[in-house]
Amino acid sequence: MGVKKQGVNRDISWLAFNGRVLQEAADEENHIYDRLRFLGIFSNNLDEFFRVRVATLNRMARSSVNKLKMHLEDNPEKILTRIMLIVLTQQQQFEKIYRDLVVVMEGKKIYFKTDKQLTKEQKLFVENYFEERLHTRILPLMIESIPSMPLLRDRSIYLACVLGHSKSAMMHRYALIEIPVGDLPRVVVLPSAKGVHDLILLEDIVRYNLPYLFAPFGFDKFMGHLIKVTRDAELELDNDFHSNLIDDLEKGIKNRKKGKATRFVYDKQIDANLLEFMMKRLSLNKKDHMVPGGRIHNFKDFMDFPREVFLDINPRPKAFVHPLLTQPCRIMDIISKKDVLLHFPYHSFDSVIDLLREAAIDPSVVSIRVTLYRLAKDSRVINALVNAVRNGKQVSAVIELKARFDEEANLMWKKRLEEEGVKVYIGLPEMKIHAKICVIKRREFNKTTQFGFVSTGNLNESTAKVYADHCLLTSNRQIMADINRVFDCLERPIPNLTGLKSCRTLIPAPISMRKFFQAQILKQISLSKRKKGGSLVVKLNSLTDEQLIQNLYDAAKAGVKSSFVVRGIFCGVMDQKSFKKQPQSISIVDQYLEHARVFIFGEEEQKQVFISSADWMVRNLDYRVEVACPIIDKDIQTELSHIMNIQLKENEKARILDTALSNQYVVPEEGEPWLRSQVAIHEYLKNKEYTIESRSY
Repeated sequence: MGVKKQGVNRDISWLAFNGRVLQEAADEENHIYDRLRFLGIFSNNLDEFFRVRVATLNRMARSSVNKLKMHLEDNPEKILTRIMLIVLTQQQQFEKIYRDLVVVMEGKKIYFKTDKQLTKEQKLFVENYFEERLHTRILPLMIESIPSMPLLRDRSIYLACVLGHSKSAMMHRYALIEIPVGDLPRVVVLPSAKGVHDLILLEDIVRYNLPYLFAPFGFDKFMGHLIKVTRDAELELDNDFHSNLIDDLEKGIKNRKKGKATRFVYDKQIDANLLEFMMKRLSLNKKDHMVPGGRIHNFKDFMDFPREVFLDINPRPKAFVHPLLTQPCRIMDIISKKDVLLHFPYHSFDSVIDLLREAAIDPSVVSIRVTLYRLAKDSRVINALVNAVRNGKQVSAVIELKARFDEEANLMWKKRLEEEGVKVYIGLPEMKIHAKICVIKRREFNKTTQFGFVSTGNLNESTAKVYADHCLLTSNRQIMADINRVFDCLERPIPNLTGLKSCRTLIPAPISMRKFFQAQILKQISLSKRKKGGSLVVKLNSLTDEQLIQNLYDAAKAGVKSSFVVRGIFCGVMDQKSFKKQPQSISIVDQYLEHARVFIFGEEEQKQVFISSADWMVRNLDYRVEVACPIIDKDIQTELSHIMNIQLKENEKARILDTALSNQYVVPEEGEPWLRSQVAIHEYLKNKEYTIESRSY
């Protein structure tokens, strides 16, 4: 089960999390469309896991301790073996769920057609589709005729073809075709009879047209099987500040495309000789995570499954503007009187954009400072910052170029911002700037006031529709002063984090966050031992830090009432007999991705509430610039505490985080009503009334 040192191995725990995603795909209470999307999410998650974690474990297994600048896992070879056993088991579950979904879809007259099952009208459609949209996008490679095997791109799918002639054994060749998913949809809607929806996969359109491509060369037998390679996606960067980070990143991105294969997925029906040939040409062996699969790979594309074929989808509740920020209004006037906590995706992200737009055109605004980590494809945040510069504001942005898989996009945003006159800073080479903060300085009648926000999630209007996060809008002087201190450190010619020690309200990493949270836990232990209460509620994406886990064990042994809501990796073993009070440990996997980090220590008058961008992981606490922000306003403390209480009562989509990694659902006790927390939180916020009064500090 992957337990070690009184803790669960992080990679095995992550696979258990992805198992919870697979449970959602299997859940017959979910709509078929959502179940297909969860298959896509599971597949996409697993791709990233192999690109990053499996790649890292492979490097650990190949290298000595002295050569690696990373935390080494105990016995990486053993972990890799365990990973493959779990992955193969989950793959079997995945394929069964998909087969069941196909049956359910057929019951609703939604059919997947292969290249062999098309009507006359559909054949004509497929021929025209290929000629008009596909033909110029594909480049068949005769892989036996070229000196070296072409580099198979990570996350792409390929049709590996066997070509032959019915009357000549000599006419036998292999070809490779990359399927241009991304340029075109993976699932194509076919012309269909009334009341019926026929679908075809893009690779089957290519299969159907193989004679069009190869018959002119004398072939009359054609077979095509899907294959996919997943590659090591880690970038090798020089941590020397004097090296050119931009050049290193650009070189690393290019080299990523040549990364060592960490997984080779193939159709289990593939021609055996072709598979052997591909393995030889790709320098693969059976130890290179060979994964036999079904006819379809790269289910990540099912995250964009065509909605129009389902006539009974109930749309998700629409995000609504926080009642205090309904336009038209001046948001800075509102938050000068009262802090506002936005809860995405229930509240609209538009309010953050409105604040930045307001700052861009307000004649009294002097400057804007902001951190940027992951941005939307057509970012309205960037547009607002550019508009601010054009209106004469001083705008500075600390953009994290090393945000994994967003490196190319962030290099592009850096260039655009600099071209528009924004002062761009790129932080430190050896650690990521992960804090999500902003400060706006306004000067009117010789008086300077400051406004801004601290968020648990990215300034990304796209992900804010599906990621559950919190964003505090405030003009609190102490918080604004600390945000400025963070920027002062990051905007120096050579950034120096020692200035973070001056923070009085925010808790910054890597300077003091770990010690601060350890002190909070110890305080609750002391209260519990003195029979004066003692409680803590922790919500995270991942809990892996051994020191903090040990502190949490000490709290449970002392009888502290402890509750954990952890979506992903959970390395704690919270069902130990030595605990005086057994903690409540759950994970919620539902329509929205639970992304926020929330910490509540103590009860009633002694209660302290914090939000943060940081998980309790070594990388966040020791190797990233993060902040935790106290919720000072008593009304907002009550609001956030109520939301956490709703989540702790979840009994539809919550799983128990136990040592066995069983992913057992939490079920209501006798007489207890069913509660789906994401639905309940939406209703709570939608019906909540607010008044603009002075802060309840």
